[in-house]
Amino acid sequence: MKHSVMDSSQSAPALDIHQLAKNYGKLPVLQPLNLSVQRGECFGLVGKNGAGKTTLIKCLLDFCDIDAGAIHILGIPHHENRARNPLAFLPESFLPPHALTGRDFLQYMLALRELPYVEEQACALCAALDLDPQALSRQARSYSKGMTQKLGLAACFLSQAELFVLDEPMSGLDPKARALLKRQLALLKQAGKTVFFSSHVLADVEEICDRMAILHDGQLAFVGTAAGCRAQFHGATLEEAYLSCIE
Repeated sequence: MKHSVMDSSQSAPALDIHQLAKNYGKLPVLQPLNLSVQRGECFGLVGKNGAGKTTLIKCLLDFCDIDAGAIHILGIPHHENRARNPLAFLPESFLPPHALTGRDFLQYMLALRELPYVEEQACALCAALDLDPQALSRQARSYSKGMTQKLGLAACFLSQAELFVLDEPMSGLDPKARALLKRQLALLKQAGKTVFFSSHVLADVEEICDRMAILHDGQLAFVGTAAGCRAQFHGATLEEAYLSCIE
């Protein structure tokens, strides 16, 4: 019996959201919605400000109570602590402790996962994200927005997680850093990892993602491929299709 349960968990989707609803007071923010993200998939969540993207991520990570429905992460109920063990998360407004150096922060995050800090690996990944490895010796208080974002991404990618949940990961990045991040996301996908990220940039979603979802007024207005979105809403571009979808 135990063996069959383990097999079931291992074959479950990376994310399985069933009839999820969330209210703030009397205001419905997420109306009952269903969404499944498969293992090894790169999935993009898009929507205008206030659509409910960050709330959906907060519900997923058990940062807030849900009013109805169920969420499973790799087959485990989301409210169980072990559901977050295989997961790495980068919030939209990421701020490391200002008194820590970049190296201190990476060491601390890896220690939480009982992983060793290897200087060569950390420096190589920072360089791959266009963060000067020498910046690891500086306190985070001296970092720019872009440097802070790269540090948070480096911490996620060093974690050896199976599932990456990234809220606006391109925020604060210049064109070079954005291109390098896309390269890292492609490497994660090649390694069989699952990436679930929110974005305001439809071009990034179309370029990177296997599938996408449009969240509008707390409801999923579309789930599928970017090409499927263009076809369904008769858009020559994904931007045109998105506008048709939400209008």
